[in-house]
Amino acid sequence: MKATDAFLGGRGGSSPHKEPAPRTSLNAARRERELAALPDEVVDVLVIGLGATGAGAALDAASRGLSVAAIDAHDLAFGTSRWSSKLIHGGLRYLAAGQVDVAHESAVERGVLMRHTAPHLVRALPFVTPLTPLVPRSRGIATLAAYHAGDALRLAARTPRSVLPGPRHLSAVETLRLAPVLRPYGLRGGLLSWDGQLADDARLVTAIARTAAGHGVRVLTRCRALSVAGDGARVRDELTGRELTVRARSVINATGVWAGGLVDGVRLRPSRGTHIVVRAETLRGLTAGMQIAVPGTSSRFLLVMPQGDGRVYVGLTDEPADGPIPDVPEPTDGEIGFLLDMLGSALDVPVRRADVIGAFAGLRPLLDADHGKATTDISRRHAVLTSRDGVVTIVGGKLTTYRRMAQDAVDAALRVRGLDAGPSRTARLPLVGAAARERLDALDDPRRLVQRYGVEAPLLTALAEDDPALLEPVVPGLPVLGVELAWAVRHEGALDAADVLDRRTRIGLVASDREAARPAAEALLPRTALR
Repeated sequence: MKATDAFLGGRGGSSPHKEPAPRTSLNAARRERELAALPDEVVDVLVIGLGATGAGAALDAASRGLSVAAIDAHDLAFGTSRWSSKLIHGGLRYLAAGQVDVAHESAVERGVLMRHTAPHLVRALPFVTPLTPLVPRSRGIATLAAYHAGDALRLAARTPRSVLPGPRHLSAVETLRLAPVLRPYGLRGGLLSWDGQLADDARLVTAIARTAAGHGVRVLTRCRALSVAGDGARVRDELTGRELTVRARSVINATGVWAGGLVDGVRLRPSRGTHIVVRAETLRGLTAGMQIAVPGTSSRFLLVMPQGDGRVYVGLTDEPADGPIPDVPEPTDGEIGFLLDMLGSALDVPVRRADVIGAFAGLRPLLDADHGKATTDISRRHAVLTSRDGVVTIVGGKLTTYRRMAQDAVDAALRVRGLDAGPSRTARLPLVGAAARERLDALDDPRRLVQRYGVEAPLLTALAEDDPALLEPVVPGLPVLGVELAWAVRHEGALDAADVLDRRTRIGLVASDREAARPAAEALLPRTALR
């Protein structure tokens, strides 16, 4: 077995090695070395933007044998990719809107992630849809029919029931057993459905980027594209202020909601999706996700999603985001109030503003092709656009279909620029840490590490051999371990405390937790960075 094979999907037992294959490691030293060499090269593909789609495009191109550089003005998963609902879903909403092709694509890509590329990061999550007095019987019948249609999508995508069980009706007793926090008065029962849940969306992006690095991609964060053309870009190193020209045979713009700022003719209508964060004890005894029907609508639901780390995310709004695009979107008081009101429509115990320990918002890069429509009605189809000078821009879509979006963007870049490469390989290319479920289950490392790092979990555990305190939680009451912070700096490209706290781990979603963990992150940076 090659060194990279062990960390791109194979090893099932504990490893005596304390380091992953060097080609998959991202750190400050590698960034400095590869950035210094870049002006002397002409790469086949330059990817701008290191969210899920950009990192996916870099991996897709490199796995076809092309030379690739991928840059981002900030960090991995700095933008929309870290603000999702952390769901890998089968496209049921799109099916209800008549977008059968989009729904089928979502179901296929969900199966790819759960079975082949990231089974360590995506697992089945049961959802309870309570049939409260606010849900007409006709809507309950229609919703169950929709869940069965979604199950047909699962079948069409060849995802077995052993991976995603089928839907069914629940009695009131069964519903309350899964979600004791529901108001029992008038409850007619519930509907049980299943979908894919990500351990963390930013962690998925990190895994994609590291897998790309293992295929030779120069993954360069803190590199801002100042101007872009079909043959390269003018770039500024945000750490030093130095400017350089990156020459490329093709360029892919994967900057999401910022895409129109780099290339003329890209018109977007961003939509803001907001979530709130509450402690698990606030929603006492919840063992499944919940989908609470929004009154007065036919297909909108409030999502309540336990995260397994003592937190629960509640979302999701869909509001137009007009005006300048901020680096970090902020939830509005009105959106937080809406989410609390929707929770209150179904719960036995009210969730108050004081119970909200955090909130986050992300901007969807929706293509402005359906003029005049509300953002809730704009298609989630992705689009590949080509500028006059040959820059390929990928917009729209969603996290679940990042891989297909990346494939389509690379296909377009090859076609537009006349480059020769084989077909995409990423549908069966495991991401770093991936392995079959039985191999993951056989690992005796802390389950949190296995669920987030897969077969690399033993390597994180080994970091604590000289400092056992690294296997302790960084913040009391939050299960993030010290080895995760050290690993982020050594092998995941984290350059400062914000990278560690806000993206490699999600400690930063709760401000008080972030402040409590900051000293540990800052102490680890100089000690563990590879110089």
